[in-house]
Amino acid sequence: MKLVIVKYNAGNIQSVLYALERIGMEALVTDDLELIRSADKVIFPGVGEASTAMQYLRKRELDQLIKSLQQPVLGICLGMQLMCAHSEENNTDCLGIFEEKVKRFQPLADNQIQLKVPQIGWNNIHSLKTDLFKGVTENSYCYFVHGYYASLGAHSIATTDYVLPYSSALHKNNFYGVQFHPEKSATVGETILSNFLAL
Repeated sequence: MKLVIVKYNAGNIQSVLYALERIGMEALVTDDLELIRSADKVIFPGVGEASTAMQYLRKRELDQLIKSLQQPVLGICLGMQLMCAHSEENNTDCLGIFEEKVKRFQPLADNQIQLKVPQIGWNNIHSLKTDLFKGVTENSYCYFVHGYYASLGAHSIATTDYVLPYSSALHKNNFYGVQFHPEKSATVGETILSNFLAL
């Protein structure tokens, strides 16, 4: 299987490579349009800021390429947010694969505990749908780091509650996205990555 990780200026690529190694997979890290197009599976990771990332993708025509891919594609964290329609982070138009909008968490006191923004740490995922979560128990814990979230909508396949319920995973056609970091989510994350590779 030819597995490609999209190389751009917002990747958390090394930890993704290590996680894939742990499940016995190697991946090619590239921004070459033809190599990405010819891959069996594509991973689109990301940490960082939406508008700078989108500028970089547009400059290298990666924005059009990603939208046109026919094989399974997995966006991680910022990668998933960039696959949405629009992000409130610097008022950024994104790839528009998912119709959901990305909004900023507004901190609020929950049961007198101040919920911090960004959300950093372990939280559970529930209302799981699709084979991406095959063998994953409802309310399993995954690792999150983010100050923006994708709203719930027609493409939500997992929900997490922090400040409010939001999409911790999205799916449309061959495109999947997860807000959490499967590469940092221990056995649950490895199961999700293996499920993606088996799609």
